[in-house]
Amino acid sequence: MAAEHALNTSGISISPKPAKTALVAEDNATTRRCLADNLTALGYDNIIMVSNGEEAVEAAEKQSVDLVIMDYKMPKLDGISAAKIISSRTSAPIILITGHSDENIAQSAIDAGIVAYLVKPVTKKHLFPAIKLAEAKHIELSSLKAEVKDLRESIETRKLVERAKGILMKRCSIGEDEAFKLLQSHSQKENKKMKEIAAMIIDASKLL
Repeated sequence: MAAEHALNTSGISISPKPAKTALVAEDNATTRRCLADNLTALGYDNIIMVSNGEEAVEAAEKQSVDLVIMDYKMPKLDGISAAKIISSRTSAPIILITGHSDENIAQSAIDAGIVAYLVKPVTKKHLFPAIKLAEAKHIELSSLKAEVKDLRESIETRKLVERAKGILMKRCSIGEDEAFKLLQSHSQKENKKMKEIAAMIIDASKLL
């Protein structure tokens, strides 16, 4: 059986780095190939190459990607429109490539979820810092989204727990602390979140 982990010179097991996949959407074959070669040199193991926005959307749906590089002007579906669809379905950072710098394009790119953009011609020297910037911004945005999600979850849980406490206080003639401890006890006993227990109590009260 083949070894699952490589060994370094000291004989210590090292977990292999996960493969990195990039999606390149560019209608010019030469530019597309050049971008793919640069990405390979920068450590991307698998490069998916497509020639228009529609193919880019389809490719991003079929396979998980770690980075998307999208040309602005492409047939069938332009880069910003394609990026808007892709960013709503995947968390991969998107870099836009344009023929010229334009304030309107930059704003549209931001609205579409694009985290960085480059002006042609794109070289490896320019591509590397753009990728690093895109990855850093993506991590920051993902962290912020996670915080917002946790906050919403916390607020929703508090609302349900407060309602459930009120129901228990009224039906069991107990105080607020006792009602909370009762909820907590059921949560631990059933191995379920407080939010779930509170929702069950609220639903049951509707039947009484």
